[in-house]
Amino acid sequence: MFPALLILAALALTIAYSLYQARRITARFPNGGELVDIGGFHMNCVHIRPSAAADLPPIVFIHGASGNLLDQLHAFRPALEGRAEMLFVDRPGHGYSERGGPSNARPDGQADAIVRLMEKRGISQAIIVGHSFGAAIAASLALHHPDRTLGVVLLAPATHPWPGGVDWHVKLATLPLLGWLFAHTIVIPLGLRRIDSVTQLIFRPNPRPADYIANTAPHLVLRPATFQHNAVDIANLHAYVTRMSPRYAEISAPTVVITGDKDAIVLAEIHSRGLASAISGSELLWIANLGHKPDYVVTDLVVAAIEKVSGMTRDLQEIARRAEARLVGGAPKEDAPYTPVIPSEPI
Repeated sequence: MFPALLILAALALTIAYSLYQARRITARFPNGGELVDIGGFHMNCVHIRPSAAADLPPIVFIHGASGNLLDQLHAFRPALEGRAEMLFVDRPGHGYSERGGPSNARPDGQADAIVRLMEKRGISQAIIVGHSFGAAIAASLALHHPDRTLGVVLLAPATHPWPGGVDWHVKLATLPLLGWLFAHTIVIPLGLRRIDSVTQLIFRPNPRPADYIANTAPHLVLRPATFQHNAVDIANLHAYVTRMSPRYAEISAPTVVITGDKDAIVLAEIHSRGLASAISGSELLWIANLGHKPDYVVTDLVVAAIEKVSGMTRDLQEIARRAEARLVGGAPKEDAPYTPVIPSEPI
């Protein structure tokens, strides 16, 4: 009896500590966006309207797994502000968006939610930019809502079935009861210790910007409910892309895929080449020595891709060659390996 009480007391203290740290994370990174009722739940966004001199159509940015809208906001706002109407979204259950119904556990449900958010913000059509997991949602939006999609730019996409599974922490977080206990006890203490190394892994072999963590609030995914939503998204992805990837050939919007040969998070040979071969007229930009973050590392190339799908003339292959020359010229000689905690295994 006494040992059982000690275990229960220790568990209660651990849960209390995690909830305390979750509140501290929320206080450290308060919501700077706007919560919009899209019918049944609220989505969070930052909506930036253009000046009269805007030369690009509206652009919607969709972040990847474990992220929030700040990730894309800090990558693209400096390069595009004043040139286009921009909508940066917290995907359902991420950042400060509410989760909504069970359909939001799949990319197509999240794509539908983003379309409703676009309607609420008065955006009838847009170029859709999706990073990593967000690219699966961007592809779904192009497939199921072609009337809303002017073009698609897919960055380090996760869009096709891959060999193997997902990491242990994803499986554990989705289990009944055990997942709740895991998210409310171990995730925050472990995640806070590893967030620096994990974010460096996501950029590797490219350097992570010094202000990346302070600007993009990756800590938000460590909060228990958000962590579990993120885990469910990742756990559901394989079955979803297995079902949907044969239909990518139906996508008719202008499409550019940007990927790196050193991506340690997704398998570019499967996802990026798969998209390029499936979508007629799409353009694949394959960059040597680029990791998982083309949004930050080759931002100029992404902006040129947005310009091209909007109808401007851009030689993306030449711009890609120049970007690659910069990266290969500054390549580190060797990377010291370490084991990631937060991202899933390469997908």
